[in-house]
Amino acid sequence: MSEIEKTGGANIGSGHATWPFAKLSVNENELWLNASIIGSVYFRPSDVISIELSPRFAGSGIKVNHRVKGYSDYIVFITSGSRDLIAQIEHTGFLKNSGAIPAEVEAEIARFQDSGSFPMKGSAILVFAVIWNLLLLSSMTNYFGIANSIPVWIGAKLALAFAFLFALATLVSGPFSRVVLKDGRTAKEIRSFLFFLMFISGFLFTIVSLM
Repeated sequence: MSEIEKTGGANIGSGHATWPFAKLSVNENELWLNASIIGSVYFRPSDVISIELSPRFAGSGIKVNHRVKGYSDYIVFITSGSRDLIAQIEHTGFLKNSGAIPAEVEAEIARFQDSGSFPMKGSAILVFAVIWNLLLLSSMTNYFGIANSIPVWIGAKLALAFAFLFALATLVSGPFSRVVLKDGRTAKEIRSFLFFLMFISGFLFTIVSLM
Protein backbone atom coordinates (compact mmCIF):
# COMPACT_ATOMS: atom_id res chain seq x y z
CA MET A 1 0.00 0.00 0.00
CA SER A 2 1.42 3.37 -1.05
CA GLU A 3 1.76 5.89 1.77
CA ILE A 4 3.23 9.38 2.07
CA GLU A 5 4.32 11.47 5.04
CA LYS A 6 5.21 15.16 4.81
CA THR A 7 6.30 17.76 7.33
CA GLY A 8 5.29 21.41 6.97
CA GLY A 9 2.94 24.03 8.37
CA ALA A 10 -0.83 24.14 8.57
CA ASN A 11 -3.89 26.30 9.02
CA ILE A 12 -6.95 24.84 10.72
CA GLY A 13 -9.60 27.51 10.97
CA SER A 14 -7.98 30.58 12.51
CA GLY A 15 -5.13 28.54 14.02
CA HIS A 16 -1.73 28.49 12.35
CA ALA A 17 1.15 26.07 12.86
CA THR A 18 4.51 26.90 11.29
CA TRP A 19 7.02 24.38 9.95
CA PRO A 20 7.85 21.81 11.36
CA PHE A 21 4.82 21.58 13.63
CA ALA A 22 2.46 20.00 11.10
CA LYS A 23 2.58 16.54 9.59
CA LEU A 24 0.48 15.09 6.79
CA SER A 25 0.05 11.31 6.45
CA VAL A 26 -1.95 9.72 3.64
CA ASN A 27 -2.63 6.18 2.45
CA GLU A 28 -5.51 4.69 0.49
CA ASN A 29 -7.77 4.49 3.57
CA GLU A 30 -7.03 7.61 5.59
CA LEU A 31 -5.69 11.16 5.55
CA TRP A 32 -4.41 12.59 8.81
CA LEU A 33 -3.22 16.16 9.23
CA ASN A 34 -1.65 16.71 12.63
CA ALA A 35 -0.93 20.35 13.47
CA SER A 36 0.04 19.67 17.10
CA ILE A 37 -1.57 22.08 19.58
CA ILE A 38 -3.50 23.81 16.76
CA GLY A 39 -5.46 20.62 16.19
CA SER A 40 -5.61 17.41 14.17
CA VAL A 41 -8.04 16.32 11.49
CA TYR A 42 -8.63 12.77 10.34
CA PHE A 43 -10.49 11.77 7.16
CA ARG A 44 -11.73 8.67 5.42
CA PRO A 45 -11.88 8.86 1.58
CA SER A 46 -15.62 9.52 1.56
CA ASP A 47 -15.14 12.57 3.82
CA VAL A 48 -13.03 14.44 1.28
CA ILE A 49 -14.68 16.27 -1.61
CA SER A 50 -11.46 17.44 -3.22
CA ILE A 51 -7.89 18.58 -2.59
CA GLU A 52 -6.75 21.71 -4.39
CA LEU A 53 -4.00 24.29 -4.40
CA SER A 54 -4.56 27.08 -1.90
CA PRO A 55 -4.29 30.46 -3.67
CA ARG A 56 -3.67 32.21 -0.36
CA PHE A 57 -0.21 30.64 -0.15
CA ALA A 58 0.80 31.20 -3.78
CA GLY A 59 0.91 27.53 -4.63
CA SER A 60 2.71 26.47 -1.46
CA GLY A 61 -0.33 24.99 0.23
CA ILE A 62 -3.06 22.44 -0.42
CA LYS A 63 -6.61 22.89 0.82
CA VAL A 64 -8.75 19.95 1.89
CA ASN A 65 -12.42 20.40 1.01
CA HIS A 66 -14.46 18.06 3.15
CA ARG A 67 -17.92 17.22 4.51
CA VAL A 68 -17.10 16.47 8.18
CA LYS A 69 -19.36 18.34 10.61
CA GLY A 70 -17.46 19.89 13.48
CA TYR A 71 -14.30 20.54 11.44
CA SER A 72 -13.41 23.97 10.14
CA ASP A 73 -14.06 24.57 6.46
CA TYR A 74 -10.57 26.04 6.17
CA ILE A 75 -7.96 23.27 6.40
CA VAL A 76 -4.65 23.84 4.61
CA PHE A 77 -1.33 22.02 4.69
CA ILE A 78 1.58 24.28 3.77
CA THR A 79 4.63 22.90 2.01
CA SER A 80 6.77 23.44 -1.05
CA GLY A 81 5.96 21.42 -4.15
CA SER A 82 2.21 21.41 -3.62
CA ARG A 83 1.38 20.29 -7.17
CA ASP A 84 3.65 17.29 -6.76
CA LEU A 85 2.07 16.58 -3.37
CA ILE A 86 -1.43 16.46 -4.85
CA ALA A 87 -0.14 14.01 -7.46
CA GLN A 88 1.45 11.91 -4.71
CA ILE A 89 -1.84 11.85 -2.78
CA GLU A 90 -3.63 10.71 -5.92
CA HIS A 91 -1.02 7.97 -6.32
CA THR A 92 -1.88 6.54 -2.89
CA GLY A 93 -5.38 5.80 -4.16
CA PHE A 94 -7.02 7.79 -1.36
CA LEU A 95 -9.01 10.15 -3.59
CA LYS A 96 -10.40 7.34 -5.74
CA ASN A 97 -11.09 4.85 -2.94
CA SER A 98 -14.85 4.29 -2.96
CA GLY A 99 -14.77 0.92 -1.23
CA ALA A 100 -15.13 -0.02 2.42
CA ILE A 101 -12.13 0.67 4.63
CA PRO A 102 -10.95 -1.70 7.38
CA ALA A 103 -13.31 -1.77 10.37
CA GLU A 104 -10.62 -0.78 12.85
CA VAL A 105 -9.65 2.25 10.76
CA GLU A 106 -13.30 3.24 10.39
CA ALA A 107 -13.82 3.02 14.16
CA GLU A 108 -10.70 5.06 14.90
CA ILE A 109 -11.65 7.81 12.44
CA ALA A 110 -15.20 7.98 13.80
CA ARG A 111 -13.97 8.24 17.38
CA PHE A 112 -11.42 10.86 16.40
CA GLN A 113 -13.92 13.01 14.50
CA ASP A 114 -16.44 12.86 17.34
CA SER A 115 -13.95 14.61 19.63
CA GLY A 116 -13.33 17.50 17.22
CA SER A 117 -10.05 18.78 15.86
CA PHE A 118 -8.62 20.23 19.08
CA PRO A 119 -7.01 17.47 21.20
CA MET A 120 -6.89 19.05 24.68
CA LYS A 121 -9.73 19.42 27.18
CA GLY A 122 -10.88 22.97 27.77
CA SER A 123 -10.80 22.37 31.52
CA ALA A 124 -7.13 21.35 31.36
CA ILE A 125 -6.20 24.53 29.49
CA LEU A 126 -8.13 26.63 32.02
CA VAL A 127 -6.42 24.97 34.99
CA PHE A 128 -3.00 25.40 33.36
CA ALA A 129 -3.66 29.11 32.71
CA VAL A 130 -4.87 29.73 36.27
CA ILE A 131 -1.92 27.96 37.93
CA TRP A 132 0.58 29.61 35.54
CA ASN A 133 -0.73 33.09 36.35
CA LEU A 134 -0.93 32.46 40.09
CA LEU A 135 2.69 31.30 40.14
CA LEU A 136 3.92 34.05 37.84
CA LEU A 137 2.25 36.78 39.88
CA SER A 138 2.92 35.24 43.29
CA SER A 139 5.89 37.52 43.94
CA MET A 140 4.00 40.64 42.90
CA THR A 141 0.90 40.26 45.07
CA ASN A 142 -0.08 38.79 48.38
CA TYR A 143 -1.66 35.62 46.96
CA PHE A 144 0.25 33.60 49.53
CA GLY A 145 -0.24 36.09 52.37
CA ILE A 146 3.33 37.42 52.21
CA ALA A 147 2.96 40.73 50.45
CA ASN A 148 6.00 42.00 48.54
CA SER A 149 8.40 39.65 50.30
CA ILE A 150 9.05 37.15 47.50
CA PRO A 151 11.62 38.17 44.84
CA VAL A 152 10.10 38.66 41.38
CA TRP A 153 12.31 35.99 39.83
CA ILE A 154 10.95 33.35 42.22
CA GLY A 155 7.47 33.63 40.70
CA ALA A 156 8.89 33.40 37.19
CA LYS A 157 10.93 30.31 38.06
CA LEU A 158 7.93 28.62 39.66
CA ALA A 159 5.76 29.29 36.60
CA LEU A 160 8.44 28.05 34.18
CA ALA A 161 9.09 24.94 36.25
CA PHE A 162 5.34 24.23 36.30
CA ALA A 163 5.13 24.59 32.49
CA PHE A 164 8.08 22.22 32.02
CA LEU A 165 6.66 19.59 34.38
CA PHE A 166 3.17 19.90 32.87
CA ALA A 167 4.56 19.18 29.40
CA LEU A 168 6.78 16.36 30.64
CA ALA A 169 3.95 14.68 32.57
CA THR A 170 1.61 14.91 29.57
CA LEU A 171 4.29 13.33 27.41
CA VAL A 172 5.34 10.42 29.64
CA SER A 173 2.45 9.74 32.04
CA GLY A 174 -0.57 7.91 30.67
CA PRO A 175 -2.87 8.79 33.61
CA PHE A 176 -1.90 12.47 33.46
CA SER A 177 -2.31 12.70 29.69
CA ARG A 178 -5.81 11.23 30.01
CA VAL A 179 -6.67 14.12 32.34
CA VAL A 180 -5.29 16.67 29.87
CA LEU A 181 -6.44 15.16 26.54
CA LYS A 182 -9.87 14.30 25.21
CA ASP A 183 -10.96 10.66 25.17
CA GLY A 184 -9.26 8.70 22.43
CA ARG A 185 -6.55 11.31 21.85
CA THR A 186 -2.87 10.72 22.61
CA ALA A 187 0.17 12.79 23.53
CA LYS A 188 1.70 11.80 20.20
CA GLU A 189 -0.56 14.36 18.51
CA ILE A 190 0.97 17.27 20.42
CA ARG A 191 4.43 15.79 21.01
CA SER A 192 6.21 18.49 18.99
CA PHE A 193 4.45 21.23 20.98
CA LEU A 194 5.28 19.51 24.29
CA PHE A 195 8.97 19.25 23.36
CA PHE A 196 8.92 22.90 22.29
CA LEU A 197 7.28 23.96 25.58
CA MET A 198 9.84 21.96 27.56
CA PHE A 199 12.72 23.53 25.61
CA ILE A 200 11.45 27.11 25.97
CA SER A 201 10.50 26.81 29.64
CA GLY A 202 13.75 25.01 30.48
CA PHE A 203 15.83 27.59 28.59
CA LEU A 204 14.08 30.55 30.23
CA PHE A 205 14.32 28.88 33.65
CA THR A 206 18.09 28.65 33.16
CA ILE A 207 18.31 32.31 32.06
CA VAL A 208 16.26 33.51 35.04
CA SER A 209 18.37 31.41 37.42
CA LEU A 210 21.53 33.07 36.15
CA MET A 211 20.20 36.60 36.57
